[in-house]
Amino acid sequence: MTPLVLLPGMMCDARLYGPQIAALSGRVPVHLAPITAFDTVQALARDVLVHAPPWFALAGLSMGGIVAMEIVRQAPDRVLRLALLDTNPRAELDEVRQAREPQIASVRAGGLHTVMRDELKPNYLANGPRRQDVLDMCMTMAMDLGPDVFERQSRALQTRPDQQATLKSVEVPTLILMGREDRLCPLDRHELMNDLVAGSELKIIEGAGHLPTLEQPEAVNAAFKTWLDME
Repeated sequence: MTPLVLLPGMMCDARLYGPQIAALSGRVPVHLAPITAFDTVQALARDVLVHAPPWFALAGLSMGGIVAMEIVRQAPDRVLRLALLDTNPRAELDEVRQAREPQIASVRAGGLHTVMRDELKPNYLANGPRRQDVLDMCMTMAMDLGPDVFERQSRALQTRPDQQATLKSVEVPTLILMGREDRLCPLDRHELMNDLVAGSELKIIEGAGHLPTLEQPEAVNAAFKTWLDME
């Protein structure tokens, strides 16, 4: 079975994919690749490739999806399947790039908890019974990773390349998945990716926002199993 490499989102770790790791690890080798050590998407992708198996299926959520697209650009022959979750193929807008500067300054001054609480977390999730538990986990992951990772990841997002040309070149089975209520990476971004990748499948998860892997894990698990040809 082809190994599966999972890339988490900004200020997230393996816990973002906890339900998927539990559901899939008995049937496929699962690797969680941290994207925390460098401040450019290109360097993060190179680091993942150094440690990844020779060939693999690749799934990334949000910033993880952004790094996944760069991995495909750098080493298309190594990625046998691709899943892009709640992400964006475009370069960062100027207003978003500029808005990161006060966030970085606040985090440098000891305000990571405040920035996560007030500016990032409210945009993440759909309303539902799991919302508070998922928000609490997001905060725990962020505080465990710390302010230096926040700054490196923010810088990487600020300077990320546009990957629309990369997606046009993809020829492997590709899943484009999003939570219906994702306000950070809305439907039009995913329709664009679906249009760019020939033969891709667009899957919209109801009752989820930006983190469907935790908000609606059973639906995501089912989509992953289909994508990995396990059904």
